Amino acid sequence: MPPDALPALDERATLTTDAAASYRRDGFAVVRGLATPDEIACFRPAIVATAHARNFETRPLAERGTYGRAFLQTPNLWQHDDTVRHFVFARRFARVAAELMGVRGVRLYHDQALFKEPHGGLTPWHQDQIYWPLATTHTITMWMPLVDLDADMGIMHFARGSHAGGALTDLPIGRASQDALSRVVAERGFAVDGPASTRAGDATFHAGWTLHGAPPNSTERTREVMTVIYYADGTRVGGSGDPTRVFDLAAWLPGCREGDVAASAINPLLCRLD
Repeated sequence: MPPDALPALDERATLTTDAAASYRRDGFAVVRGLATPDEIACFRPAIVATAHARNFETRPLAERGTYGRAFLQTPNLWQHDDTVRHFVFARRFARVAAELMGVRGVRLYHDQALFKEPHGGLTPWHQDQIYWPLATTHTITMWMPLVDLDADMGIMHFARGSHAGGALTDLPIGRASQDALSRVVAERGFAVDGPASTRAGDATFHAGWTLHGAPPNSTERTREVMTVIYYADGTRVGGSGDPTRVFDLAAWLPGCREGDVAASAINPLLCRLD
């Protein structure tokens, strides 16, 4: 679809007071109807086509490990398709991210399609920010389904309040993180919560330190989800010497070094609040 025929995605979304309070208290928020069904219908074909073209996993599920069975993960689709770029750069979405975090502006860290295949496995408990060389707690991920999801398709769930304690483990996502963090959830009494169902265009937003995961997809349908990760403008690179962060520094903050402002050529400023 020609760019001038796409929905602008510029209009400001009205956040409820509950959404902002939920995010700051619990580490996540659910924003219903952030994109309309018609808007999703415009962008979904390009996102799905680009995700499939850029994902090179060919092994059957049975031959993959825990992480490989969780989803097909395809990053930075915006660099390969102008329609996807329009979606990822949407000011409407970026403004919600800034308002939930209470910051003046946000930059793009990266996007990624997360497609949980039919009968795909669980997404183990994990914290995103163990991978991110960003010296701030103001990081946030938008998780938006491109199709309607019910409870059997692997909808995200969160450990409420888990963002407040920083890193809960140094384990990368996998079976070990699932086992260790399941014990943390039980020992610390975190309530596990999240939407029971979502419509295409609904979104969840969660903080970088929020503990989260998803159950398996027990259906015959693919759980198509597009995510966009944002961080506060002005953030500096930090913790880049951690082995878990070496890849991310090179891939998503190219040319940046420890102490630099995190603002490479692929981290555009997506919105600044007036």
